[in-house]
Amino acid sequence: MNPQSVGFIERGDYGPSLVLALKIAAVFELPVEAVFSLAPLPPLSAQVYGKDSKKELV
Repeated sequence: MNPQSVGFIERGDYGPSLVLALKIAAVFELPVEAVFSLAPLPPLSAQVYGKDSKKELV
């Protein structure tokens, strides 16, 4: 996979094929639903630390 492709996918400029999505999920050893979703995924910081990513750091 081309590094540019990752950027396109992250920005939502490109939707990977099902095969590519499954390969990406396999690399991270995660179910495809953990990597891709039709709805925006919450920030990882909110999931791990319970923080709102939009709040400013003090």
